[in-house]
Amino acid sequence: MSATTSVLRAAATEDGSNQLLTGSLFVVIVLITVAITFWASRNNKTAADYYAGGRSFTGAQNGFAVAGDYMSAASFLGISGAIALSGYDGFLYSIGFLVAWLVALLLVAELLRNSGRFTMADQLAFRMRQTPVRTAAATSTVIVSIFYLLAQMVGAGALVALLLGVDSQTAKNLTIAGVGVLMIFYVTVGGMKGTTWVQIVKAILLMIGTILITVLVLAKFDFNISDMLGTAAQESGAGKSFLEPGLKYGVSTEAKIDFISLGLALVLGTAGLPHILIRFYTVPTARQARKSVLWAIGLIGSFYLMTLVLGFGAAALVKGDKKAEIADSGGNLASPLLAEAVGGGSGSTGGAVLLAFISAVAFATILAVVAGLTLTSASSVAHDLYANVWKKGKVTEKQEVKVARLAAFVIGGIAIALSIPAQKLNIAFLVALAFAVAASANLPALLYNLFWRRFNTRGAVWSIYGGLISCVGLVIFSPVVSGSETAMITGSDFSWFPLANPGIISIPLGFFFGWLGTVTMRDSDAEERYVELDVRSMTGAGSEK
Repeated sequence: MSATTSVLRAAATEDGSNQLLTGSLFVVIVLITVAITFWASRNNKTAADYYAGGRSFTGAQNGFAVAGDYMSAASFLGISGAIALSGYDGFLYSIGFLVAWLVALLLVAELLRNSGRFTMADQLAFRMRQTPVRTAAATSTVIVSIFYLLAQMVGAGALVALLLGVDSQTAKNLTIAGVGVLMIFYVTVGGMKGTTWVQIVKAILLMIGTILITVLVLAKFDFNISDMLGTAAQESGAGKSFLEPGLKYGVSTEAKIDFISLGLALVLGTAGLPHILIRFYTVPTARQARKSVLWAIGLIGSFYLMTLVLGFGAAALVKGDKKAEIADSGGNLASPLLAEAVGGGSGSTGGAVLLAFISAVAFATILAVVAGLTLTSASSVAHDLYANVWKKGKVTEKQEVKVARLAAFVIGGIAIALSIPAQKLNIAFLVALAFAVAASANLPALLYNLFWRRFNTRGAVWSIYGGLISCVGLVIFSPVVSGSETAMITGSDFSWFPLANPGIISIPLGFFFGWLGTVTMRDSDAEERYVELDVRSMTGAGSEK
């Protein structure tokens, strides 16, 4: 069950005034984002404006936008729920997501900003043969983005349907289509500037909502965190083990390996997520790129620390039937039910207001993420495939931006078409798979290209396709797809790979295929251009040409 489907299930049980309040907040957020998009569209004149916001954002602004892009509804609702149900083991998710930014800061952010232009493929193709490398990079970008986009679209459709009190399947399908149209509007009209400002607004709303609930929860315990943790352990029914490792991932050797695999995907996947990487091109200098990552780390780190209070607070304060609802939803109802509890409880005005506000923030979260994902995919199709592969660079900026806008329509249409039949799929699986694909296919190629002189075209192509195919292939034959109670396909069992996340296998395979492809072919041109790429990555000289 998706986090955003669950978040409004509680709202659906409230009276009509609560639904009106929630719907009103939703409409206000939509109107604000539409106004921002129109305002930003006035300055979209060149390809750099459309793809990179004219490289006009400061490090602080881009840091807020990166945080808005990174903290999806799954992070906002899912992690607090994991903590509420699994205690210490749930908090490990927060640690994994935060540590991932150190990898992005130390290995990717500055060097990528200096050596690329608009997309991840720019950096890869600089010293390689354009056609095979750009095609592989664009394929990986679109697949990662579609998985991530599909998860958010399904959640957005369910969220808006519940906000508006929609019950029939046809109406829900139309709601998903409406959200998709709104997403396409942000990208085609606002470009990177509009998308970035939507993400900044979303990050601010998310931090305000999270801080508010955190303060209200701590106030219940006189700001004594030890009391909160003790009460949470007592109310959980698990006692002290609730605060110790092993409650969820210590039940078997397989569970421990699965957690290591998930952790590798989360920690390494962030530095390979296309919609995060493209954000580094929106700042004017490498210094601002580093600064934006530092701002993002501060915001995201603060947020994930507050999920500790949200999760343990839910375990301590949400009781009775409401606690059972958290368990039934897989933890996804923890934050909204906690907001309702600290606001005064079910049926109270304060509880209704906080629940409505959290719902509106969840929708703003989705808007920001889907816009960033769609823009990333459209940019890769237009800049990498159309301009550099099909037209061999013989295309004007105006034509390229026009194709990017058309690509946004096509990708948005695909997302809508896939989201309608995918409404019952496991959304968390899609998000985790996106991270695993990014870590398996994109990151090995990026790191090899930056730090290995001999790395060549065959190595890049083999790395991307090898990591991509092995990752998706292992998932197809895992319990996530068949052979388990929560599998996507029921009634059949063709699973032979025991882990839910393939990262522990597919990530090393991505690096292995990159090495194998490189050592089986010598490319003197790629080696010669490595010196120039190295200078670019360190200084940024010539990166915008």
